Amino acid sequence: MRTRDVHPGAWWLWSLALGTAATRTTNPLVLALLIATSAYVVVTCRPQAPWARSYTAFVKLALAVLLVRLLFAVVLGSPLPGTHVIVTLPEVPLPDWAQGIRLGGRVTAETLVHALYDGLRLATLLICVGAANSLANPARLLKSLPGALYEMGVAVVVALTYAPSLIADVQRLRAARRLRGRPDRGIRGLLHVGLPVLEGALERSVALAAAMDARGYGRTADVPPRVRRTTTALTLGGLLGVCAGTYGLLTAEGGTYGLPVLLAGLAAALAGLRLGGRRTLRTRYRPDRWDARAWLIAGSGAAAAALLALAATRDPAALHPGVVPLVAPTLPLWPAAAVLLGLLPAFVSPAPRRPAAPKEPS
Repeated sequence: MRTRDVHPGAWWLWSLALGTAATRTTNPLVLALLIATSAYVVVTCRPQAPWARSYTAFVKLALAVLLVRLLFAVVLGSPLPGTHVIVTLPEVPLPDWAQGIRLGGRVTAETLVHALYDGLRLATLLICVGAANSLANPARLLKSLPGALYEMGVAVVVALTYAPSLIADVQRLRAARRLRGRPDRGIRGLLHVGLPVLEGALERSVALAAAMDARGYGRTADVPPRVRRTTTALTLGGLLGVCAGTYGLLTAEGGTYGLPVLLAGLAAALAGLRLGGRRTLRTRYRPDRWDARAWLIAGSGAAAAALLALAATRDPAALHPGVVPLVAPTLPLWPAAAVLLGLLPAFVSPAPRRPAAPKEPS
């Protein structure tokens, strides 16, 4: 039954809240706990669908980002002072205009640990975004967009629908040319394959446009000019407030004004989207309900992010272990308990439906 499905927006709010919590700490133990929390929820709750397999790709991307960050720290060095020298690489002399940059030289343990902490924080953020991609159905998420973003949602749905068709057409035409003994590579093969693919795409586009026109796509309601101006002001002001508030949350200096500005920007942007939706005349077939499970899932991630942000201001040394001098990180108790609140979706969301086993012939 569709009523058992969780609203896809709840999964995105939960994962983005865990990613926000990851930006408030460089403690590798807390970051590892965040990764383990997201992984457990993904393994427990993700459905059996092709789009739900993207979590592994995001984990690989996060590992690549971590390795690149460590490689940059080794090759380019760091102005961070350190006394524990691991290796000394040959240093390449650079001209005067490249002062502040060095290639090679001493590689200290303090530099590597600092790079590891920074890279692990970014990797955790990527893994949390990957969890949202694995848990939230993209088609249902686009269907739940507000009316002001209806045209953008339709464009994304059309692109997601027809991109696999184009790839299948290319593979089919190349296989047909190989069976006939004709080249399918090079400029000549590209022309002979590309033209039929473009012709088929044009035919599908014309058919889709006719179908959308027959269903009344593009109709807009008349709204007063005052409402249009208010919508534009609220949307632009809200987006600027969201950007300023996010910057404040990600920096240590803006921790006091970041959250109020972010909340005010979100409220203004949502009000603008609400007013902008009056121009769009559309209905939803079986809309997704924001039920109690969605509130619990989104609230668990928001609570983890809020408590970790509070801990970062109350006890910054626990969430940001020292590098100079090197200090072994410890796991703070109540920030760790706050992260464990993110496990709530594994217990309140419905179990994923497994494909039915084929019946044995009688």
